[in-house]
Amino acid sequence: MDIKETIFKSIFFSASVFSAGITLFISGFMIVLALPIFKQGLFFDMLTSPWAPDHGLFGLGPMIVGTICIAFMALVISFPISLGCSFFIGILNPKGLGKWLKKMVESMTAIPTVIYGFVGIFLLVPLVRELFLKGSGMCILSAAIMLSVLISPTMILFFVQSFAMVPQNDLNAVDALGGNTAEKFFYVVLPHSWKGMLTGIILSFGRAMGDTLIALMISGNSVAFPGSVLDSARTLTAHIALIIAADFDSIEFKTIFLGGIFLYIMTSFGIILARFSFKKENQ
Repeated sequence: MDIKETIFKSIFFSASVFSAGITLFISGFMIVLALPIFKQGLFFDMLTSPWAPDHGLFGLGPMIVGTICIAFMALVISFPISLGCSFFIGILNPKGLGKWLKKMVESMTAIPTVIYGFVGIFLLVPLVRELFLKGSGMCILSAAIMLSVLISPTMILFFVQSFAMVPQNDLNAVDALGGNTAEKFFYVVLPHSWKGMLTGIILSFGRAMGDTLIALMISGNSVAFPGSVLDSARTLTAHIALIIAADFDSIEFKTIFLGGIFLYIMTSFGIILARFSFKKENQ
């Protein structure tokens, strides 16, 4: 084996081990700091009970529900928009207007999250309040809409990249058979690119779950279980940001590590599900 190849393999292997080690260290760090909760047998109770520190209740149930609702709704809103934009960029007009649209989408990934939060507060929240005439406008719907804008560029770029990897011979075969653009997209492009699309969806969902500022600024931060999309809610990331100043030895402070563990579990579940789907497809 060539010495250069050996060196590069060693470097890449070391980088992989280092990355995995950092991930395991962070998860272990959160588990160790959450040990008092596990020792007292409060783990499962805290995942379902409400948050009422005045009554001795430190449950993360409302925050877990709020996180899942906001992230899932953001994904539902952004998916058709992202699919349509990527279809235009990658299939309909890849060299004309689509090229400039792609550059605009790429530039959106560099916009700080706090800018989206300010736009949400001063434009989106009043619009939702006036449109539905209920509440302050700081609710699950407002946070989900703004989060969908945040994660759409990531999803679009993954979709476009996946479409570009479709074999050109297959696309030419559809044209030779007289197929139209819609048939080419649904019968050739999507079956070839679903793996990359699924990766983009999982990463976008993870980013929606892990975002702090938009949820903190727009969702309303209510610690009650939400009853509708127009109710205020608090996400786990916003909860961590708000509780971080509590007494280190209190159970209230320990809950932030429990929230981090739950976020890790949710993210890992999505990655494992994607890998299982890929493995099943390759068999």
